[in-house]
Amino acid sequence: MDAPFWVLWWVWGAGALVLAILEVLAPGFVFLGFAIGAAIVGLLLLAGASFTLPLLLLIFAALSLAAWLVMRRVFALPKGQVKTFNHDIND
Repeated sequence: MDAPFWVLWWVWGAGALVLAILEVLAPGFVFLGFAIGAAIVGLLLLAGASFTLPLLLLIFAALSLAAWLVMRRVFALPKGQVKTFNHDIND
């Protein structure tokens, strides 16, 4: 019997790659958190872990949220600082 597609590590890896490409096309660290979560789930499955679909989705969601929160803290502007632009791109 073939395994369901959601427990195949390469499916999660391909999803992580697609999400990383989407992040390049629409930057903002939104898709990158999901890509990191999918990549880690793929690595867990590659290491031999076996989970049910609800547990896989829970792990994916928790890892994606954690990755997004870490990136938000690391790449955020310092507290109280606002990004301003003093010149126009056409000047």
